[in-house]
Amino acid sequence: MQRDAHIHTPFCPHGSADTFVHYCERAIALGIRDISFTEHAPLPKSFIDTTPTQDSGMSYNQMEAYIKEVKRVQKIYANDLRVRVGLELDYIEGFEEETTAFLDNYGQELDDSILSVHFLKLPNNSYVCIDYSKEVYLDTVQQLKSSEQLYSLYYATVLKSITTSLGNWKPNRIGHLSLIHKFQHALPSLPDDRQHLLEVLSAIKSAGMEIDMNSAGLAKSFCREPYPPLAIAQLAQAQGIPLVFGSDAHVANDLHQFAEHFTEFEK
Repeated sequence: MQRDAHIHTPFCPHGSADTFVHYCERAIALGIRDISFTEHAPLPKSFIDTTPTQDSGMSYNQMEAYIKEVKRVQKIYANDLRVRVGLELDYIEGFEEETTAFLDNYGQELDDSILSVHFLKLPNNSYVCIDYSKEVYLDTVQQLKSSEQLYSLYYATVLKSITTSLGNWKPNRIGHLSLIHKFQHALPSLPDDRQHLLEVLSAIKSAGMEIDMNSAGLAKSFCREPYPPLAIAQLAQAQGIPLVFGSDAHVANDLHQFAEHFTEFEK
């Protein structure tokens, strides 16, 4: 597998100080030929990050420097490694206009991008970052009265991310589409979300989008599987939906993590 299309950088507020050069050298050492730096885009300016650390995305004043730095290493490694300028963009229900305006401003600078759901809008109109911690996850289950309700809300939001117009520069790949599984083994029992996942696959196929075949869940003690699970990835592949491997690395040593589990999806 010679591509890793979901990589974070020293611009990540909750990542590491590993340099772009460190990532590129690590990629070359692993035999990777094609990488996408997909840093967390700035959140909408009128949205308040609900995480205690408020470090879910870059600040707006970092965007120019980020793009400039990726383009710099792009030139340095042009003979050995394809380096793509990318972002991981949050879909946040209720902030579609600001997200579209952001993409209108920066979309033309990007070679690659991912659209992900981390924040859920709750029935009381507050927001929660559902993958922040096990404690936040379980507290949200209590607020919604059941894990099934949490799963339903998550997948409904993912479906909105797929079907909502975000302008001409909307990302074409849905990030870690089963992220709601991150703390699944902290629950008393696992909800049956197969029908939700099949609906998401159908929407992705209809929209002509790709899936982030994200290995990071295998490193999470309460998840123990990739996003999406392999059985769902196989169904997506059978439907002709492109699956693009991403390690979701936040440190250089996690680049291409668990890639050996995904050779059946390599093209």
